[in-house]
Amino acid sequence: MASVHESLYFNPMMTNGVVHANVFGIKDWVTPYKIAVLVLLNEMGRTGEAAVSLMERRRLNQLLLPLLQGPDITLSKLYKLIEESCPQLANSVQIRIKLMAEGELKDMEQFFDDLSDSFSGTEPEVHKTSVVGLFLRHMILAYSKLSFSQVFKLYTALQQYFQNGEKKPVEDADMELTGREEGERKMEKEELDVSIREEEVSCSGPLSQKQAEFFLSQQASLLKNDETKALTPASLQKELNNLLKFNPDFAEAHYLSYLNNLRVQDVFSSTHSLLHYFDRLILTGAESKSNGEEGYGRSLRYAALNLAALHCRFGHYQQAELALQEAIRIAQESNDHVCLQHCLSWLYVLGQKRSDSYVLLEHSVKKAVHFGLPYLASLGIQSLVQQRAFAGKTANKLMDALKDSDLLHWKHSLSELIDISIAQKTAIWRLYGRSTMALQQAQMLLSMNSLEAANAGAQQNNTESFAVALCHLAELHAEQGCFAAASEVLKHLKERFPPNSQHAQLWMLCDQKIQFDRAMHDGKYHLADSLVTGITALNSIEGVYRKAVVLQAQNQMSEAHKLLQKLLIHCQKIRNTEMVISVLLSVAELYWQSSSPTIALPVLLQALALSKEYRLQYLASETVLNLAFAQLILGIPEQALSLLHMAIEPILADGAVLDKGRAMFLVAKCQVASAASYDPLKKTEAVEAAIENLNEAKNYFAKVDCKERIRDVVYFQARLYHTLGRTQERNRCAMLFRQLHQELPSHGVPLINHL
Repeated sequence: MASVHESLYFNPMMTNGVVHANVFGIKDWVTPYKIAVLVLLNEMGRTGEAAVSLMERRRLNQLLLPLLQGPDITLSKLYKLIEESCPQLANSVQIRIKLMAEGELKDMEQFFDDLSDSFSGTEPEVHKTSVVGLFLRHMILAYSKLSFSQVFKLYTALQQYFQNGEKKPVEDADMELTGREEGERKMEKEELDVSIREEEVSCSGPLSQKQAEFFLSQQASLLKNDETKALTPASLQKELNNLLKFNPDFAEAHYLSYLNNLRVQDVFSSTHSLLHYFDRLILTGAESKSNGEEGYGRSLRYAALNLAALHCRFGHYQQAELALQEAIRIAQESNDHVCLQHCLSWLYVLGQKRSDSYVLLEHSVKKAVHFGLPYLASLGIQSLVQQRAFAGKTANKLMDALKDSDLLHWKHSLSELIDISIAQKTAIWRLYGRSTMALQQAQMLLSMNSLEAANAGAQQNNTESFAVALCHLAELHAEQGCFAAASEVLKHLKERFPPNSQHAQLWMLCDQKIQFDRAMHDGKYHLADSLVTGITALNSIEGVYRKAVVLQAQNQMSEAHKLLQKLLIHCQKIRNTEMVISVLLSVAELYWQSSSPTIALPVLLQALALSKEYRLQYLASETVLNLAFAQLILGIPEQALSLLHMAIEPILADGAVLDKGRAMFLVAKCQVASAASYDPLKKTEAVEAAIENLNEAKNYFAKVDCKERIRDVVYFQARLYHTLGRTQERNRCAMLFRQLHQELPSHGVPLINHL
């Protein structure tokens, strides 16, 4: 929730900011690149419709907007872009620019004089109020205001621009005559030269107002929706520094610098940029102009609010609380209810571990609805749903609440919150142990076309909700033994969210957990132990739990027990119920592995009570499975079998493949133990039924490549075949057991004490 809030309160990139760097005193000025674009527009007007196909004209029209709005590019790159759209026109533009650059100054003068003819006549080529018309008028006006010396400098720059653009084809021709190694060296040098020239062209002077606005809004949108397509943190900071070099009071550039520093978790630089943003906002008077005298106070309170959000993101909760108190004080003095609502939401974020935090949240939702803040109201509803899911409320009530918030999303076209809502449903269904429903919700989110594209050519939103859904999808596939599919999902995650992006930690943790589970299944405990460090770095609680699991598998019972007890106390303190139940199940397993099943029973009953109270169905089924195993050890297999009938259905329907195999293996054990008192005919039927269940368990274990459990199954099968006198099947199972036993030596734990 906190990550969503950061882009919500005061994002100037989404509004029309004013760029004050203005060299010529007007909004635009003429550059060699813009002269090349003017030549392109002039040639498009002169070329008849018959000479250019409809598809080529459509591609040219699509190319025009980024050329008009974007920063200056090299001539060679411009030629390439035009050639991709219309090769014939690219040749005409190249010839026209060459004649102008190699001619005289009067050729450029004549070109600008002829531009005015585009608006003349009863049916002009260009309308004055169109995008192209406004660009032409701005350029004509800017050119007419230049002094003679400035016109001469412009013409000299045009000649240099043309010469730089012509160097590339000449160098390419020379390379064909040289050897391969020398050619590769020249290519590297040429690419380096081109990149330097591009930098010189784009950084030789300040961007115009429109170019700066377009650049900042585009980069801010990409940072929010698709970070992979944005400039790298270093490149973006370099461009921003260049903007600020020409105008240090450019407030919006400071804000984008703040967002950029957040990407790399640089707390000092991000705080510095945020404070500079609000300082410049007050100094330029932009706020006071739009809001009267109230503007100054508004900047101060939103500065404090954004500072609180920043500290909260980095885990500095005390500093965040102080900044939030300051924002509340200023907002109350100014009677700003909207700012107070945002402060109330952040108060919940800071105090959500308290038992009475839901009261704060309910009040926040009511007030947000009252003041007409649908975004904030929806965030509050989703936070309330999340809190009540952890408190054990029924799924139907939670889904009804999410349905109400979805109505708000669709009504106000809040595409980002639609994605968050579906990701929330995926997580809730997984929490309640309904993997099929979770899978459906995750796939629904991924198949949806986002309503807010990152740019004109992209439809995917690389937001946190998509990362969460993809991680759930990878884990669900891994649980069902589809490791190839899980690895494909993770591969896509790595491409979509590179390691330096802000949501990369989600897939990193998911990847480490899947690798850990596979290593444990394969009996490679040393490999699993090496993965614990990475898991702990990303999630300390999960890391400690996995360390205890490894110690338990390595038969280090006392160390595992100490670790689990410490973890249990910590999880109870922070109210992490799901982990509390998992720890209790591991503690119970420790007890019966230590031949103390009677001590395990109260622990299991405590885990069952918690899972029932919080409606964690899957964990409840797993707890019942453990209770049945404890009863089997205690010598009451009939009761164990009746308990299994209660728990096995949810496990077979929604459980992981490993748990399905464990359940079927336990059913077979209980069937054999119960058949001890049967008559010979009935006993034979029970043993044959147990063998069938063992085959099913073996297939489940084979899906996840769990060799240790397959070894236990074939050992048990060999014993049963021996009882039935089926020597050939017994020998086959015995041979398989021997192969696996040599590969995976036993740790001395009795076979019957392993679930």
